[in-house]
Amino acid sequence: MRIALFTETFLPKIDGIVTRLKHTVDHLQRLGNEVLVFCPEGGLTEYKGAKIYGVPGMPLPWYPELKMAFPRPSLGQALADFQPDIVHVVNPAILGLGGVYYAKALKIPLLASYHTHLPKYLHHYGWGMLEGVLWELLRACHNQAELNLCTSNAMIAELRSHGIERLALWQRGVDTELFRPELASRAMRDRLSQGHPDAPLLLYVGRLGAEKEIDRIKPILQAIPDARLALVGDGPYREELKAHFADTPTHFVGYLVGEELGSAFASADAFIFPSRTETLGLVLLEAMAAGCPVIAAAAGGILDIVTDGVNGYLFDPNDEQGAIVATQRLLNQGAEREMLRRQARLEAERWGWSAATRQLQGYYAAIIEGHRVPRAA
Repeated sequence: MRIALFTETFLPKIDGIVTRLKHTVDHLQRLGNEVLVFCPEGGLTEYKGAKIYGVPGMPLPWYPELKMAFPRPSLGQALADFQPDIVHVVNPAILGLGGVYYAKALKIPLLASYHTHLPKYLHHYGWGMLEGVLWELLRACHNQAELNLCTSNAMIAELRSHGIERLALWQRGVDTELFRPELASRAMRDRLSQGHPDAPLLLYVGRLGAEKEIDRIKPILQAIPDARLALVGDGPYREELKAHFADTPTHFVGYLVGEELGSAFASADAFIFPSRTETLGLVLLEAMAAGCPVIAAAAGGILDIVTDGVNGYLFDPNDEQGAIVATQRLLNQGAEREMLRRQARLEAERWGWSAATRQLQGYYAAIIEGHRVPRAA
């Protein structure tokens, strides 16, 4: 089938949405489909055989890595020329609205997916009073689609509570060949800990944004004085975080990719994830695939991934001591930590990108053929 994919973010940007999309595009092409990606201009014209239609945009003032690419009439012509069987809009916000409009205008079946919990993000950037307005806009947009996919059961419940209809689950996926325990390395521990490889090593990987609540890791470091923290990634909150962690043994590593990233996961003692706004938390699955025990806030999509005491530890996001106690417990019990490592890897092995993409292709086919699409339980 021919699939037109509209997304607000794509390569060369690095984040969880891009990770999912690049694997999805790759596997859709492998399955014999033809994909055209509409995204903010980033210098690429092709990825894994899929054509990329880059739309000029301007950086977001508070997040320069993200670009606002506004719909234009040429999108409609490009879509008409491609003649897709289905349009898939990912997190429709700006460019995605053009996908919704032209899919309706050209009478092309439309599917939407929800990946970023934007209404909750507003509170971390001083715009919390607009949450109700944003939900109104999201409902109006998503309810144009024949099906709305979420990446966790928690988000299905959340969207349903706000009047968004025709919801189903798009299962998670992880690259278990790239992220694996065998990549553990003393040299990587030395690098991440800045020359202290024998110290307890805590790791965070992801966007350095206010909504990730990375600042809440500091009390853990204060409670475990010999522990060191490595923050892998970048984002608009980097300078504020540098000031916040200035009196702690925290290393701002920057971006890592490929086997270097896999080695970082595998080499750490614990992956700390305090965010309460995750629709899934794909990076948690990557850590688990590498055999890195996770300590995460019991909120949102994280509950679909982590089973407390089995493949990681969950803590009450409103209890600052909860994260400290969980981290101390993990670091102090070697046998239990090894059990968590094994169980984390086993959980990750259940989820491959091929299966997730075949599920998505099944949703596409059902919409195109007009069949009844299975709803979430």
